[in-house]
Amino acid sequence: MKRCLLFIAALSALAIPLAAEGQVKKTAASLPEGFHELQIGDAAPDFELVGIDEEMHTLQDYAQADFLLVAFMSNHCPTSQAIEDRLKTMLREYKGKGLRVVAINPNDPAALRPDELGYSKYNDSFPEMKRHAKDQDFSFPYLYDGETQKTALAYGCLATPHVFLFDQERKLRYQGRFDDSRFADPASVTSPDAQNALNALIAGQPVAVPVTLPHGCSTKWITHREQVVTDNEKWEKGEVHVELIDAKGLAELRKNDTQKVRLFNVWATWCGPCVKEFPELVATSRKFGLRHFEFISISMDDPETLPEVKAFLEKNNAIVPGRLKASLKAEGRKGNAYIFNEASSDALIQALDPEWPGPIPHTLVVAPGGEVIYRHNGIVDGDELRAKILEHMGRFYLPEPP
Repeated sequence: MKRCLLFIAALSALAIPLAAEGQVKKTAASLPEGFHELQIGDAAPDFELVGIDEEMHTLQDYAQADFLLVAFMSNHCPTSQAIEDRLKTMLREYKGKGLRVVAINPNDPAALRPDELGYSKYNDSFPEMKRHAKDQDFSFPYLYDGETQKTALAYGCLATPHVFLFDQERKLRYQGRFDDSRFADPASVTSPDAQNALNALIAGQPVAVPVTLPHGCSTKWITHREQVVTDNEKWEKGEVHVELIDAKGLAELRKNDTQKVRLFNVWATWCGPCVKEFPELVATSRKFGLRHFEFISISMDDPETLPEVKAFLEKNNAIVPGRLKASLKAEGRKGNAYIFNEASSDALIQALDPEWPGPIPHTLVVAPGGEVIYRHNGIVDGDELRAKILEHMGRFYLPEPP
């Protein structure tokens, strides 16, 4: 377990941009019972897992391959998503050289917080694995281990991605990262570690660097469900700060001179469609809570009913994500909830969206600099809204601009 502690120290939590995106330290106590770290030279543990083809897969199914790469991957993790095309490229380039790849999703979907899904269209459930693999045109089997996690425990999967390369005798010859880049651009790779190991095996040579540290999103063990419960309780008990705002103040927000994508929603407690759609807006805020994103609600209620508006927002858990608070403070703002305090809505329409026909609810999503990403009058489709936002923000880490 000595080397295991080194691996743990190198894990990154779910992908968070900027400085927070780095790595988190864990102790051996955080690993679930039954966790086993494979050593170089160990035999590949057997498995029996269902694939997205609805067939059961075992280690024996790949017995004819000269080399077997077992890649633990996931739908939600941006680092895992970043290697997908490079993995498919490897399969194409090594066609006829005896390589087989099998991908395994180790994660318990119930152990993922909503804000850990901010880079993905899908959760890590088995049905969503099928949709993700279809979207990305996977050219390799994709198996589900999230129900029991026996295979992840047997292999010692610390993160997604975490790869294990076995020789023809199914002895472990390399384990760790697929390569050294967390970005999707193949030009960002400077050390193709798994490929280097495979080249050595093909040449009949020992692997020069048989172990590297995996980087990506930590395995979401079943034992982590308690953390999700704790996070939900935090949201349910959160306080909302509500302020009055005029057209001039709203126009400043609408300019969006920040790095954040802003979701504006105009609503009222007396508006039935507004109340009906509100949970989808909160779900969107939670999903992108670890990214450069903010949900700004603008109530058309009478300013004198501020306590009622506040109570509604708190009942619906419309709190500010923790990561967003620093940027609000830097802007001199206390929260993201406002009541429009002018008598006429004309000024509001001109300040927010001149194309808005007038009725509420009205939703507008703007990119940094004010470009409109999405607008909708009436009840939003939450999946469509989040898909539009994700399409703009992307599902990979991107290098920070110089």
